[in-house]
Amino acid sequence: MRHICAKYNKIYKVQMPKVTPHVCRHTFCSRMAAARMNPKTLQYIMGHSDIGVTLNTYTHFGFEEISEEVHRISSNG
Repeated sequence: MRHICAKYNKIYKVQMPKVTPHVCRHTFCSRMAAARMNPKTLQYIMGHSDIGVTLNTYTHFGFEEISEEVHRISSNG
């Protein structure tokens, strides 16, 4: 992955941030949680023995995801 990032950064002005397989793992977990995958299923896929690791360490939500969720909830009433 380092080679791919380095090659990309040589060609383009907008630089690609450091990407590692571990970063991809966090991204996958966050995207699946945002897609409302069952948390216990996601825990199993990620291989975590504790759901807290899956939900509190590996999932990252920004303002956009939180705003969409609040809008979704308020639209259901």
